[in-house]
Amino acid sequence: MKKLPEFLLGDNTEFPNSTYIVHLEYPRFILNVADGDVEWLEEFTQQDQEELQVEGPKIIEKAMIFYERELRRYSEDE
Repeated sequence: MKKLPEFLLGDNTEFPNSTYIVHLEYPRFILNVADGDVEWLEEFTQQDQEELQVEGPKIIEKAMIFYERELRRYSEDE
């Protein structure tokens, strides 16, 4: 079975000023690039929440690196 990508870019015409990064691996989340809001798609135990305090910012940084790379690739294709 083919593996899904770790991140996807998304947009929505109802929110024209926002672009979203969807993280498909645990912990799954949707990041609004415009304002930095994160919607976690998981239920976390207390231990998970403590780990997320450390790992969450790293994953979000990785998401932003993905976003910037994708923007560069789009501009290179034009």
